[in-house]
Order: sequence, then structure tokens, then C-alpha cells
Amino acid sequence: MADKKSKEIGHVVGYTIRKLREKQGISQEELAERAGIHRTFMSHVECATRNITIYNLVKIAKALKVKPSVLLSDLE
Repeated sequence: MADKKSKEIGHVVGYTIRKLREKQGISQEELAERAGIHRTFMSHVECATRNITIYNLVKIAKALKVKPSVLLSDLE
């Protein structure tokens, strides 16, 4: 059950990141560079194939110039 919830959270967060990134007109590669993380990892996060740590969530939020809570706002 916990693994299912984790995957659902990953999908919502990944979708939110992608939506904000596209709205700002930046590529995955550019966002990864701004956040200081590997571009492949960014792809995995957006596709929800890798779990994201709070540390990386904060780095991505800063790169998108939003509060970390924005990336979690679509969670129930």
C-alpha cells in the first residue's frame, strides 16, 4: 500500500514539475542545470520512475522560482 501511495505522489509531483517547466518555456536539461542535478535524473523525476528527496525537491523548486509547497500543491 505504501509503495502504491509513493508512486502516486511521484506521478503528481513529476507532472507538476513538468507543467511548471513547460509554462516557463525551459527544457528538462535547462531545469536540471539550474537545479544542479543530472538531466537524466530530472527525466526520471518527471516520469515518476525515481523517487525524489526533499533536498532535490527544494533544489528544483528554487530553479523554477517557486516555493517547494507549490510542487506538492496538487496532492490530496
